[in-house]
Amino acid sequence: MATRKNTAKAASSTKLFVLDTNVLMHDPTSLYRFEEHDLFVPIMVLEELDNNKKGMTEVARNARQASRMMDEIVSGSLEGIEAGIALSGPSKELASGRLFLQTEAIATQLPATVPTAKADNQILAVTMFLRERDPGRSVILVSKDINMRIKARAMGLEAQDYFNDKVLEDTDLLYTGMRELPHDFWDTHGKGMESWKEGGRTYYRVRGPLVADMIVNELVFQEGDNPLQAIVKEVKGPVAVLETLIDFSHHKNNVWGIVARNREQNFALNLLMNPEIDFVSLLGQAGTGKTLLTLASSLTQVLETKRYSEIIMTRVTVPVGEDIGFLPGTEEEKMAPWMGALEDNLDVLNGGAEEGGGYGGEWGRAATRDLIRTRIKVKSLNFMRGRTFINKFLIIDEAQNLTPKQMKTLITRAGPGTKVVCLGNIAQIDTPYLTEGSSGITFAVDRFKGWAHSGHITLQRGERSRLADHAAEVL
Repeated sequence: MATRKNTAKAASSTKLFVLDTNVLMHDPTSLYRFEEHDLFVPIMVLEELDNNKKGMTEVARNARQASRMMDEIVSGSLEGIEAGIALSGPSKELASGRLFLQTEAIATQLPATVPTAKADNQILAVTMFLRERDPGRSVILVSKDINMRIKARAMGLEAQDYFNDKVLEDTDLLYTGMRELPHDFWDTHGKGMESWKEGGRTYYRVRGPLVADMIVNELVFQEGDNPLQAIVKEVKGPVAVLETLIDFSHHKNNVWGIVARNREQNFALNLLMNPEIDFVSLLGQAGTGKTLLTLASSLTQVLETKRYSEIIMTRVTVPVGEDIGFLPGTEEEKMAPWMGALEDNLDVLNGGAEEGGGYGGEWGRAATRDLIRTRIKVKSLNFMRGRTFINKFLIIDEAQNLTPKQMKTLITRAGPGTKVVCLGNIAQIDTPYLTEGSSGITFAVDRFKGWAHSGHITLQRGERSRLADHAAEVL
């Protein structure tokens, strides 16, 4: 008898989460994300998974994956489904709760105004039944559908969004890639400091309290009489090595005719031009120069220093307005309307090359454009699976519209000698199911932070025009 009491007590302390179909279709591994709590999957959820499993879309793939995972859990269990299936085994100890599937017809009276034929309302009826059956237990509906959550709360049920895919709750906490050193930095960190020159750069080995917070490849700066811009090369315990940066704001260091107009752009060019850094992410609002800086550095390294063999550019094809239908032509021609940003920036770079280098007027300009065109390939995301890019400069534009899974697919395409650059603005997400916290670029910035071969910078100052800067602020 005592054992039964303890089991009941344990059950009341753990919550029972009722999963909506959209949670499983959004993240099939959500079955293992609820730690010690129990899960309940209504029969209508299985019906909806069955209805959505056909096709090659991300949603259909996830529906099939969720069904397969449930099949593995159920078929691997020796216990009856009514008693709940322990998740600790299938999840490899990630979850310690139990999975319950609906095994009986539930006849709960919904309010007269709610139509019972709708799938959403049947899931609400199951949630209501479970709450009435276990009055001492917290029964919570988990759904990505806002209207479903509103309906549940209107009926007095507890409802939550599914947050487990979010990298950060607050994007203000997202790593910016740079740090301002306090004015007394050299006083507190200069004791026993070593400095030396190597390959035209100055290195400082410093010790002090701030070193513990420093991250490898973080960009540090100090304003004042002796301004400093440096990158953290290594951190070992209380000791850090700082390396001074190349000043790309000076015309002698121009990159394809482009010079850095502010501190963040200088930081970005240092990351883009550094052969030791394989992955660069640039975040920033419209007009901060993400695409222009990336294209300038990629053209320099492909056509002048021959570090990479060609530039590959891709982006997610999510329309801002209504879609314009099917597009004729080859893969490159179909992608052309999406690559307006590429054309605009190439015009700027080609103009700069003509003025600065005197490439022979219109003829020279046309020849330069043709040469550049042969070295830039525009690829669709749809055909990236299974590719391996060797010695390429891969640019992923509008990366805020990628899911973490798509981001992984793209970055893992990189073969030997390939550099991957992700550009994005998390304030302009066009994909309906992504938020700033769950975007693929947020995921990549957070996970690559501190790796010796990756760098990130958040560009802050718009350099497009006074009109664009003002619009970004007030609209």
